[in-house]
Amino acid sequence: MEGEEERSENEGSFSKASIPKRIAIVIAGATVNIIFGLVVYFILMATSNTYVTNQINQTIDGYAAQEIGIMQGDKIIELGGKKIKNKYDLDKVMQKSNGEIINLKIERNGEILDYNIKPTEVKNKSTGIYLGENCKILAIEKNSSAEKQGLKANDEIIKINNEEINGDTNKIIEIIQQKGLNTILLTIKRGDEEIKIELTPDYVSSYYLGVNLKQAEKTFINYIIYGGIETKEFAFSILDNIKMLFSGGVSVDQMMGPVGISEVVAKTNGVREFIYMLALISLSLGVTNLLPIPALDGGKILILIIEAIRRKPLNEKTEINIQLIGFSILIALSLYITYNDILRIF
Repeated sequence: MEGEEERSENEGSFSKASIPKRIAIVIAGATVNIIFGLVVYFILMATSNTYVTNQINQTIDGYAAQEIGIMQGDKIIELGGKKIKNKYDLDKVMQKSNGEIINLKIERNGEILDYNIKPTEVKNKSTGIYLGENCKILAIEKNSSAEKQGLKANDEIIKINNEEINGDTNKIIEIIQQKGLNTILLTIKRGDEEIKIELTPDYVSSYYLGVNLKQAEKTFINYIIYGGIETKEFAFSILDNIKMLFSGGVSVDQMMGPVGISEVVAKTNGVREFIYMLALISLSLGVTNLLPIPALDGGKILILIIEAIRRKPLNEKTEINIQLIGFSILIALSLYITYNDILRIF
């Protein structure tokens, strides 16, 4: 559009439009990506038949729910002050509970019952390693035992306790989780070098009520309702991931560029998985493009907001320089991510 890249004094150009109109024009492209991703994902979810409700189908022996008298058929209405609609809501509250006593409200035969319940703690071993195909390490969790022992992304695990792995990631998980095994010896391939690293997994606590939830009935209304719920959670998960990137919860090494995405898409199994990836990429692209970073649409919107506050535009040369700096940073980041993608693949 005339005046969008370089300023123009011609009537009808981007530069001559009001600030709200210019913001609307800039935001349009990203909005289309976001809407497309959400619509595609909603269609996928609305045609799924694996939804669970907030109604208890079964309690598990030895867990907190059974011990306080929760019964089959009870509906979990609220937990820790949060409304519970499905398993995702339940798991989310449990992850944040830290094993502390929390309030539980259930519905039984039309009556609301109130309990204070201490979730059951289950400890599992965690190495902080994220594995890809052929037992190649995709990423290392910060401050994990793997990072402390010097393991790196793109290392390939070839032996565990001197036993050949042959690219079987499940075998690695099984050996690590064996009871009584506190220290493991990893043989990794780093470039042309084989290195032996002794690793002591951390113990990570997870907390559970100890219930299995009932599947939703296969009705059109349920498909629409649960499809909408899943789509909302999908959208917020993208925002959470971006937030984690800026807060340090996710490292740049875990990001993927066009090369990595192409590999993942090429390995999708079936049409539904391919369409899911399409929705994920479209939504991620739209949300990322709205970040207030120069050279992205979000950066352009930020400049327009500054212009509105100042009541006059930035100097054109200053604006161009800001955009060039942002563009240079993005190019450098893209090259680094592409380099990591190539190392992961080959």
